[in-house]
Amino acid sequence: MAETGAPSLPQSPQPNTPVARAEPFVWLTARVLEQRLFAHHFRGGAADPVETALDAYRNEDGGYGHALEPDLRGPVSQPLHTAHALRVLDAVGRCAGQRVERMCRYLTSVSTADGALPAIHPSQRGYPAAPFVPVVDDPPSALLATGPVVGLLHRNEVWHAWLFRATDFCWQAVESLEKSHPYEIEAAVAFLDSAPDRPRAEAAADRLGRLVRAHRLAALDPENLDAHPVSPGYAPGEHHFPYDYARTPRSLARAWFTDDEMARSLDHLAAQQQEDGGWPVRWRHWAPAPAMEARPAVTIEALRTLSAYGRGID
Repeated sequence: MAETGAPSLPQSPQPNTPVARAEPFVWLTARVLEQRLFAHHFRGGAADPVETALDAYRNEDGGYGHALEPDLRGPVSQPLHTAHALRVLDAVGRCAGQRVERMCRYLTSVSTADGALPAIHPSQRGYPAAPFVPVVDDPPSALLATGPVVGLLHRNEVWHAWLFRATDFCWQAVESLEKSHPYEIEAAVAFLDSAPDRPRAEAAADRLGRLVRAHRLAALDPENLDAHPVSPGYAPGEHHFPYDYARTPRSLARAWFTDDEMARSLDHLAAQQQEDGGWPVRWRHWAPAPAMEARPAVTIEALRTLSAYGRGID
């Protein structure tokens, strides 16, 4: 047989597991990047091919573009794309070195006056973007964009001058939250889970957990979703569940929910796997960036969450 250069991937010993059901879906529909991530996480694939696939989205300025996040098209670097790239590098244990140093220089160049990140940099103007993604000339700082990036860099013990002011911004933003919405809370958790000041992070997380429950930002009964409000501006049925906040048992957000609440949410997540093996997209999506384009990434994230909780995916 001719040598293909492809990795030799072991077959799942249990063919009806969620991973085994998802595998054909990933090979049929995913971009090369998601295929490489799937192989790395679930089939013993190496990290180098993931980095190689990610390089296709990297720009000379150290940032990432080229629709790495499908809601923003065009070649220009954006904080949203660059945050996605950092998540990929973190997932394969490669969030370090000159590549990340260049990313931090890019983040510095697009930061707002207070040292944080805007959701969308105005360089996006002139390129296609989802209609619900506003492009403005002087965008404000956003915890939604800054929190996950700062958290990832701290978790990987990356130190750069940009981090000092960005970390201060995150603390101020998180500790002043009185009203919020699920994605912003998830960004706050991403920061707090890796913030260096652990007692301060635990205190802030405890307060956020009370806010989430008081404002009913988590759907605690998946069997009765009509009883749970959807945040303004979200898609119909775009509920957020305990596992969305606590992606792993080690997250500070895990303490917000009882064992029964978490188990019900994980059962609901597992049950969402569809006939083709993939998981559905629950959020608003743009017609030129159809749900199918995002589904492989959503599917890998669902499998990783189930795996983190020992839900027997293989």
